[in-house]
Amino acid sequence: MTTQTDIPPAETGGERRSWLREHSELGVCALLLALGVLVLTDALTMDVDIAQRGPVGPKTVPIVVGAGLLVIAALLAVDVLRGGRGQAETGEDVDLSEPADWRTVLLLAGVFLGAAVIIEPLGFPVAGALLFWGAAFALGSRRIDRDPLIAAGLSLVTYVVFNNLLGVPLPGGPLMGVL
Repeated sequence: MTTQTDIPPAETGGERRSWLREHSELGVCALLLALGVLVLTDALTMDVDIAQRGPVGPKTVPIVVGAGLLVIAALLAVDVLRGGRGQAETGEDVDLSEPADWRTVLLLAGVFLGAAVIIEPLGFPVAGALLFWGAAFALGSRRIDRDPLIAAGLSLVTYVVFNNLLGVPLPGGPLMGVL
């Protein structure tokens, strides 16, 4: 015979939210799991010509990375469910009482998006220069006399290293006919 005290109380919504808040790292586990499944699915459905394949084919690295993501997701989930917790940020230069600097984040996102849009029609040297200068501006540099010149030089050096020395073709754009 059971008494009223033997029956466990029904779980309330507040208790469930509290449990989820205490185990919020499980969200990272879910993200890693989804990313691992996506990478493995993409790798296993990749069309590979048998003549192109050597001892290590193009599927090898994505399969290893996808499997590693799944293993890390499982290990992290086990650790979180056993009571493991991430440590709070304790760096000297981090003030957790200050709000996030969304202006800088949005400026950087806009600079990256703009560079991605103009890289094909204008080429990497122009898009890279705007990316480097825009990132410096978003992060606080206001040296308008110096920053664009450094950005242009850095972009051209990056283009030459990747395109000519490493053999990674980057879009040159209209300026490459002049240079």
